[in-house]
Amino acid sequence: MSVLSTAPSAWLGVVSRTHVLRGVSGGFAQVCHGKEGPLRRMRAGDHFVYYSPTVNMGDKGGVPLRAFTAIGILTDDEVFPFDMGGGFVPFRRRVRYAPAREVSLASIQDRLELCARPSWGMALRRGQLPLSNADFLVIAEAMGVRPEDLQKLARSDAA
Repeated sequence: MSVLSTAPSAWLGVVSRTHVLRGVSGGFAQVCHGKEGPLRRMRAGDHFVYYSPTVNMGDKGGVPLRAFTAIGILTDDEVFPFDMGGGFVPFRRRVRYAPAREVSLASIQDRLELCARPSWGMALRRGQLPLSNADFLVIAEAMGVRPEDLQKLARSDAA
């Protein structure tokens, strides 16, 4: 007999800081150029962290950012389309973001299981990937966020 875990999972979304700021101000997550499938893998109560390799999407000639830029919790299970105009209709999820400080990858890289994997940098190109609980805790601590505070955010959204 298998038992499904009720513990929250943690996810990493990889987008530019500019897009992260849009999501934080709007209370949503959007990954993988607006694809629906990756968002459906997550569920209400899961933790969500954004990593930004660059400040702006397509910053090939600019200085890379390589920082964790936002952290929050998914508030419900709805994946919804959002018409941005011009025929672009990406999918999104609602997220409550915690006040957090931006943290460079280099400052915590040696403590992350993610970075110990072979070709871990290539994994980031997928745009979304699961985070181990240990990695989530390292990132949250570095960003100045306690996991229990994220749970409070989720509960305050339901009230």
